[in-house]
Amino acid sequence: MATLSGVPSSSDTGFFGHPRGLSTLFFTEMWERFSYYGIRALLILYMTATAEAHGLGLSVAVAGAIYGLYTSCAYIFALPSGWIADRFLGHQNAVIVGGLLIAAGNFGLMLPSVGTFVLSLLLMAVGTSFLKTSCTTVVGFLYGEHDQRRDSGFTLYYVGINIGAGLAPVICGYVGQKIDFRYAFGLAGLFMLAGLTQFSITRGNLGPAGKGAAVQATSSDRKVLSLGSFALIVSLAALYFAQASVENIADGFAALLLIAVAVTFAGLIFSKDFNAVEKKRIYVILVLFIASALFWSIFEQAGSTLNLFADRSTRNELFGLPFPSTYFQSLNPLYIYALGPLLAFTWLKLGERNPSPVTKFAFGLLGAGGGFLLMVLAAQAAGAEGKVSPLWLSGVYLIHTVAELCLSPVGLSSITKLAPARIAGLTMGVWFLSISVGNFFAGRMASFYESMPLEQLVGYAGATGVVFGFLLLLISRPVTKLMGGVK
Repeated sequence: MATLSGVPSSSDTGFFGHPRGLSTLFFTEMWERFSYYGIRALLILYMTATAEAHGLGLSVAVAGAIYGLYTSCAYIFALPSGWIADRFLGHQNAVIVGGLLIAAGNFGLMLPSVGTFVLSLLLMAVGTSFLKTSCTTVVGFLYGEHDQRRDSGFTLYYVGINIGAGLAPVICGYVGQKIDFRYAFGLAGLFMLAGLTQFSITRGNLGPAGKGAAVQATSSDRKVLSLGSFALIVSLAALYFAQASVENIADGFAALLLIAVAVTFAGLIFSKDFNAVEKKRIYVILVLFIASALFWSIFEQAGSTLNLFADRSTRNELFGLPFPSTYFQSLNPLYIYALGPLLAFTWLKLGERNPSPVTKFAFGLLGAGGGFLLMVLAAQAAGAEGKVSPLWLSGVYLIHTVAELCLSPVGLSSITKLAPARIAGLTMGVWFLSISVGNFFAGRMASFYESMPLEQLVGYAGATGVVFGFLLLLISRPVTKLMGGVK
């Protein structure tokens, strides 16, 4: 059987039993994640550091809002990026465009100007949206709809990209905190260029998967692209000349996010272009979207709330040897190395008894909430003792990693199976829109780090995850039936 892109789904086993093209995408995403997590590990620390420490000297409230805006934009732009890749660029070319934009943004952060700082964050956000959306979409193209290797392949892909995510906080974190933040930003750019070079050399392994546009662009599509680009430029210019505060921009962005979600799903649900089976699957995508947004709003506080807690309230030493607080950001990838293959094997071993994607999402929400309920105890201990053992954060990251492995790779796999093939890129953009919503609210919650008791802040987040996790378990059977046999 062949995939919709024409790539054999069963005869190609050149990369650990998976298609050889998976190795190309594996290493491309690995270096992109090095860049992203290298920046993420330092961003809020850089913004809140004093000028004497080579930082921007911003308050936590402002830095948290900027952090949420940046990480959210890195995913919300995935929606138009997926649409552009589907109709104009093709997903392979979109990967190259995205990587070049990311590298330009990384190098731009090395400049001391606040204006170039903001522009660089925007370039990285747009670049990330192009690269991640298209890379993930092409992974889906490598497998047939009923290929049993799909979930395992996405989990392997997920483990691979976490190699970059694990190395970045150690290497970039050390350079940034011990030498200079700006050198670390430049280093991230060099590794992004290394990933692009690897992709260009080995992209032949992908064959026709994502090579050309999947949908023939119409004159109407070209008008939409032109108007959208013009609207973006005008909006950015208006914000610049109005000199709006970061908090006001964040509030306006929250409204735009909610509008984007409503318009996107209204368009999908009320469209007459889908048959009855596809329409039911879109309802499932909506349920997974809500669960994903809630999950990431908790989990993505790793780079903000948990990062600040590591820097200010944790004894950063092991066996008497001190280490930079950014090293905690590597725990999640390290746990994924150990647990990812185990869960991939478990899903394969269970076969027909494998829990449904909806049930796995419920496990993910329960784990995210449970980790933050543990943070309540850590916050109380820090309030009494000043600084706590690194074992607290180590335990939180362990729980969150198990939760992430139950939700994130499964979500990527499920979206590629549920999405109508003719809008695969757009639907992957919808998935990343859920991550955008979660990232934004994670940053906004971190803004209250200094103005709200920490145990109260993390307690709210933990309770939300647990409550909605149990609710999703209750409705998992009827939602699974709407998937129409997709597992």
